[in-house]
Amino acid sequence: MMIVYYSICFFILGSILGSFYNVVGYRLPKGESLLFPSSHCTNCNHKLMPWELVPIFSFIFLGGKCSKCKQKISLFYPLFETVSGLLFMISFLIFGFSYELIICLTFISLILIITISDYNYMIICDEVLIFFSILLCIEIFFIYGYKVLLYRLLSALIAGVVMFLIKKLGDFLFKKESMGGGDIKLLAILGLTLGWPLALISIFFASVIGLPLALIICLRNKEHILPFGPFLGASAILILLSKIDINQVLDFFTIIK
Repeated sequence: MMIVYYSICFFILGSILGSFYNVVGYRLPKGESLLFPSSHCTNCNHKLMPWELVPIFSFIFLGGKCSKCKQKISLFYPLFETVSGLLFMISFLIFGFSYELIICLTFISLILIITISDYNYMIICDEVLIFFSILLCIEIFFIYGYKVLLYRLLSALIAGVVMFLIKKLGDFLFKKESMGGGDIKLLAILGLTLGWPLALISIFFASVIGLPLALIICLRNKEHILPFGPFLGASAILILLSKIDINQVLDFFTIIK
């Protein structure tokens, strides 16, 4: 029964943090304060009361509408909070109370924030990347030691350089900017978290995940640009939660041959 209790606690924690990460992802790229003004209705500027800020449940209690102007609230908010809660809960179920759980939740928090900013503004804020890079370095150092940290820093460099070269190739082939600098820095953090081999594999997974959606959007609107960061993040989270080891990947390709 305790596993159920802790799972619910991590889901609640994830949904609460997800609500905050949503604010960070929306406000930071616009240079707005994360604290002021307080949460409000974007239509009538009604200041939300504490009972209107409860993740997921407030949306249900309010019937999906602002309590004052009755403007519909986007379904995206409760869905994002739910996904955040589920990711935290699944991370706990996979890693339990371990040091790996700390790194996993830190990384997931990063991906949740950059998903919001990249999807809405095509921006991955340097402030977010720097903050979580430092935090991950500290965690890796105290959990695994300086030798592992040095390897992960080297992995970050390798992953970043490879992504930079891919960008240059894409720029040459498409005669325009193929991806932003934020994607390069993000892959470097993937290298820091996963090691460079799995970070590079995440590019392939991200392409597989994003390609069908990209084709659909391209057919509907050729001018629309699809951010790559959320797909990179999603593929990295899948790798992290599945505990894939690079040796397993190599064995898989050996079997195929």
